Amino acid sequence: MAHPWWRGAVIYQIYPRSFRDSNGDGIGDLPGITAHLDHVATLGVDAIWISPFFTSPMADFGYDIADFRGVDPIFGTLSDFDALVKRAHALGLRVMIDQVLSHCSIEHPWFRESRMSRDNPKADWFVWADAKPDGSPPNNWLSIFGGVAWRWEPRRGQYYLHNFLSDQPQLNFHQPAVRQAQLDNLRFWMDRGVDGFRLDSINFCFHDAQLRDNPAKPIEARSGRGFSPDNPYAFQYHWYNNTQPETPVFLEELRRLMDSHGEIAALGEISSEDSLATMAEYVTPKRLHMGYSFELLTDDFSAAHIRGTVETLEAKMQGGWPCWALSNHDVQRVASRWGGADPHPQLARQLVALVCSLRGSVCLYQGEELGLPEADVPFEALQDPYGKTFWPNFKGRDGCRTPLPWTDAADAGFGAPHPWLPVPEAHRALSVAAQEAEAESTLHAARAFLAWRKAQLALVEGAIRFFDAPEPVLAFERTEEGERMLMVFNLSASPAEWNVPSQWAGATQVHAPGVAAGTLTDGRVVLPAHAVVVLKMVDER
Repeated sequence: MAHPWWRGAVIYQIYPRSFRDSNGDGIGDLPGITAHLDHVATLGVDAIWISPFFTSPMADFGYDIADFRGVDPIFGTLSDFDALVKRAHALGLRVMIDQVLSHCSIEHPWFRESRMSRDNPKADWFVWADAKPDGSPPNNWLSIFGGVAWRWEPRRGQYYLHNFLSDQPQLNFHQPAVRQAQLDNLRFWMDRGVDGFRLDSINFCFHDAQLRDNPAKPIEARSGRGFSPDNPYAFQYHWYNNTQPETPVFLEELRRLMDSHGEIAALGEISSEDSLATMAEYVTPKRLHMGYSFELLTDDFSAAHIRGTVETLEAKMQGGWPCWALSNHDVQRVASRWGGADPHPQLARQLVALVCSLRGSVCLYQGEELGLPEADVPFEALQDPYGKTFWPNFKGRDGCRTPLPWTDAADAGFGAPHPWLPVPEAHRALSVAAQEAEAESTLHAARAFLAWRKAQLALVEGAIRFFDAPEPVLAFERTEEGERMLMVFNLSASPAEWNVPSQWAGATQVHAPGVAAGTLTDGRVVLPAHAVVVLKMVDER
């Protein structure tokens, strides 16, 4: 039987502000995406995930939604979205869209009504609480973007909760009407033909109804989802402001709705105190189809970290399906994060091969197929409120959000002389047009590997098992229906060698296109910088 479309799928994330501008206003839009979907389709990916394009005042660039069913005019219209879906489907691409269920914008009609009094129809649709006797916030919860997670509202004489910006009030998921309203919003987009949802911060939907204080976290434990030690958010264990026991029950309700609409897929973004355990809890046949966390979006580029992350999740997850990503719109681009200021030319293509060889589905962020490094955006051009707050220790997320370079022109072929973020010179040299013309480019390498992967059943859906190997060698096998593949990666810019396990002594070396290849001689692999060796065996029984 054919596996579900999302199982083992490669999903290409599009950040609409920075993909392609069709009307010259400096901001990418839906028609710009539609006009350039051919580029995405030629990569050989299975689906696109489009970051928020909904009506929004853009305090957090679309993750503060004022109308969950509307398209913001800067991105186009609902008709433009329908045209995008039609074109994507014609190209064989599934369409997934972001859904931000846990919060909205202060400009949303729900919040405008809720903030006016304590007895209006939406009064309990958000998380409101009285001040302490001394006027301070009701507890010690902190915002990810810095400072306390409560803001005073004089019209009600209460504080409201915001886990992110103060412009993003937290919805009260303990209120059944809120849950139903968000499910209805999902239904609206399913009826318009979307094939799935990426559920933003899905473990943030519920809060502790008792509003208990979060306990302090010791200095040595202050790490995680890109939180620098100077961000007070890292000072607490976030046991009560997210990841509550009510969430799985809601996910089952969400799954029933999706299953009633056919083969719709849900990909949850999960960031908790133990993200892998939460992912295992949330990703089950009755809850989410897939989940991803930030474990491989950190600075730790080592075989031990990658192996430890995958093995830990495999041990915890029973019947669930992971999704892996090395880059997205929230973190430094992986070519720079793991390759430094001057990444090795083979690194970007090896990383595409690596993430596409792990057990699970894959998210590739726009520009990974080009090997784009992180852009250095000066403070005067900075747009991200997160970066402005923590500058200069943390420069925010703009460096991974600059416009995709289509050509080496002054505007990089983006479509506007002055894009919303500047395009670095180094990106123009790595443009789509430049790499199309270069047979040995990262772009052609990514296409070649993705096309080859589709034909390898073991890589698309097989089980995974790691082998002991010294740094910087990462070695694992994938097995499915009598087909076995051994993948050996040299994660360093220096040569490496490794003796393959005895059971693989008689295997055949196969060529994985798009990556530097090592050699196998007398049971020993020799791997040049960032090279890969692939061995294959087929059970003839």
